[in-house]
Amino acid sequence: MSNLNEKALGSVEAWRSRPLTRAYPYVYVDGTCLKRAWGGSSGNVAVMVATGADDDGCREVIGAAEGFAESAECWRELLSRLKSRGLRGVRMLAGDKAADMVGALAEVFPGAAYQRCTAHFHRNALAKVPKSKRKVVADKLKAIHAQESFEASEEKALRVVDDLEGMRLKEAAKVVREGYAETLAYTRFPMEHWRRIRTDNAIERLNREIRRRTRVVGTFPDGRSALMLVTARLKYVADSEWGSRRYLDVTLLEERPCRRSGAGYANLASNPFWYQQSA
Repeated sequence: MSNLNEKALGSVEAWRSRPLTRAYPYVYVDGTCLKRAWGGSSGNVAVMVATGADDDGCREVIGAAEGFAESAECWRELLSRLKSRGLRGVRMLAGDKAADMVGALAEVFPGAAYQRCTAHFHRNALAKVPKSKRKVVADKLKAIHAQESFEASEEKALRVVDDLEGMRLKEAAKVVREGYAETLAYTRFPMEHWRRIRTDNAIERLNREIRRRTRVVGTFPDGRSALMLVTARLKYVADSEWGSRRYLDVTLLEERPCRRSGAGYANLASNPFWYQQSA
């Protein structure tokens, strides 16, 4: 039994460390916390996962790593490992707003745009809104990302800020004012891609599967066992229809290059979470 386990774990580790031979224009990153044993007591361990839409338009799990916490060092190590395995052609990275993660993305892939997940942005703003007003505010927030250009979205966001201040929701207005620009990186890319690249929903499906599979274990004896179980499950999902179905028509990136003009992009570029794609 021990030999069989070692053989299975070796296969999983080989898949996790495989060379990345394709270009991945879009990369999605996220982390989830699991319980593990720490010196006789239990604590959290972070498992960080990266997926990508390759140059054929299909999704692929490109990396997974375990860390004590979702720190800048852990994210930097994961991203650097991906780069050393051959990750290239990255035009945009999407994830939730974790300052440590954003800083690591900028350091390892300085030429890629960063897209803050719009769904997480909405949740952060709604957390500052009384329950009785959330429906109205949610509709206003969705309208920001229902526009057809960066300029229109920016104009709508500023109107929403004014509306929220008029409703005496100053904390929610502050979240929108300070964060809307980093949620609009997707507007530089083909409109047909917008619905799939403005959130990190592409990786949320995997996070649900990870939580479903690891919930029955409870507390892992060590970080390696947690990482191996998660990676094995990721491999299983990636080998299914999830990984074989075309997710995006990536040829649109070549037919219609990313937009670079317009006064709105100057404002976006000045945001610290925006990184220009090199020509």
